[in-house]
Amino acid sequence: MKKILITFLMLFSSLSFAIEPQVGVNFDKTVQVVPTDNKDKIEIMELFWYGCIHCYQMDPMLSDWVKKLPKDIYFKRMPAIPRPDWAPMARAFYAMETLGVADKLHIAIFDAVHKDRTLNPSDEKAILQWVTLKSGLDRKKVEDAFNSFSMNASLNKAAQVFRASGATGVPTLMIDGKYITSSTMAGGNSEALQIADFIINNVRKDRNKK
Repeated sequence: MKKILITFLMLFSSLSFAIEPQVGVNFDKTVQVVPTDNKDKIEIMELFWYGCIHCYQMDPMLSDWVKKLPKDIYFKRMPAIPRPDWAPMARAFYAMETLGVADKLHIAIFDAVHKDRTLNPSDEKAILQWVTLKSGLDRKKVEDAFNSFSMNASLNKAAQVFRASGATGVPTLMIDGKYITSSTMAGGNSEALQIADFIINNVRKDRNKK
């Protein structure tokens, strides 16, 4: 692991960054290795919260970046739950996935919180009502998704992953369950994606040596 981090620093030192990347400053190892869904691919996970203005601002750039990722990489989002008042939006995220409307409502729910300012990200009743109206689905079906048998397990896992990542805020990008970076750590949104690119390249090279 130490050898890989040294390799990162040597590669980064030859690149043009606003701030020279440093372990523990611009990127870091996760507190614990987080298992990924597919060991044959490199996983990129965004830890985020719909109530976070920085996540909202980064989302368009991140979405464009994701569209250009190579086939050996896959991207997923996971709601961050560092504290109880973030749980309602995490519940909304998983409910929308269950209902099959996550792609349709992802940007819209961000807009409702930050652009229109019509939705309180900590008000679960209001969020459930919003999802019902915007999805056009039966309220009972939406309520069932919000209170499904698997919901608590999903929320608990999200909270555990956040702790294991070592993230201190959002948005945070976790690469292959082993490294994290963020706009705060990297010095900006584009810098975070740039650092993520090079971590991906080095993880790929390390895999190819095995």
